[in-house]
Amino acid sequence: MAANFAIPPSPFPFGYLLMPNNLGFRSGHVVLHKFRVESTSVIAPGDMVYLDETVVRPASELPWNTDLATTQQDFADMFVGIAHEASADGEDAAVSIDVSSSSIYEFDVTSSSYDNGNLLAPEGASSKLLNQQLAYVNTPSQAIARAAEFSDQMTSRLRVMFASAYSTGSTNSNAAIG
Repeated sequence: MAANFAIPPSPFPFGYLLMPNNLGFRSGHVVLHKFRVESTSVIAPGDMVYLDETVVRPASELPWNTDLATTQQDFADMFVGIAHEASADGEDAAVSIDVSSSSIYEFDVTSSSYDNGNLLAPEGASSKLLNQQLAYVNTPSQAIARAAEFSDQMTSRLRVMFASAYSTGSTNSNAAIG
């Protein structure tokens, strides 16, 4: 005799199933702050987000400015942290963002070898920043993260620590109180 059971309905709207969920939190102290979201922005857990006046937006929504290095610096100036909650198209409820400088995440990176402390910024493609991938940079004003592990072999996933421009404990060169 076959078992008779039903799968309970999901507590999440269907749209959440279509969004990537690559939060990648590994360890450390998380400091969540609630931020407003523009209803036209789509944010997934694990997205790098910036503050655009009074709302957070994913990295991919930052307007391109001349070249990748300039756009990365613009993003670093406004970088808030890593999204811990999703926001689908049409939603405008506040979401939790980790602004901690001591959280460690495992993130996609441009395939390379890395040393502890290497500076990282959002990777770019087709004249926009990627929401969940980092790349090595030489200039501190472009950086929003540092490598938190050594890898002498080519790797495309790396443990990193982020530096919010809005955290008083941040090492982001753009961090300021005011």
